[in-house]
Amino acid sequence: MTQTAALSADAATPGCRAGCGGCCIAPSISSPIPGMPNGKPAGVRCVQLDDDNLCKLFGTPQRPAVCGDFDFDHELCGDSREEALRLIGEWERLT
Repeated sequence: MTQTAALSADAATPGCRAGCGGCCIAPSISSPIPGMPNGKPAGVRCVQLDDDNLCKLFGTPQRPAVCGDFDFDHELCGDSREEALRLIGEWERLT
């Protein structure tokens, strides 16, 4: 499956909001990421997020398992990229 095929701009369809990248910025990730061997702190943009806010590792074995666990959920992602950053950031602060 290609990265584009896995993305969805329609919130009712499973998959990420195209160009959002909220789950690649807002949460901390403790597992190693290529280019970030110690993971990443909350609020820091993953080095594997490209200029279009798409994961460069999508569909590859180098993508951390925790990243594969993120999927669009309206409660977590809201109605926009900005809302996703805010909501995911809030979940991060609460946990």
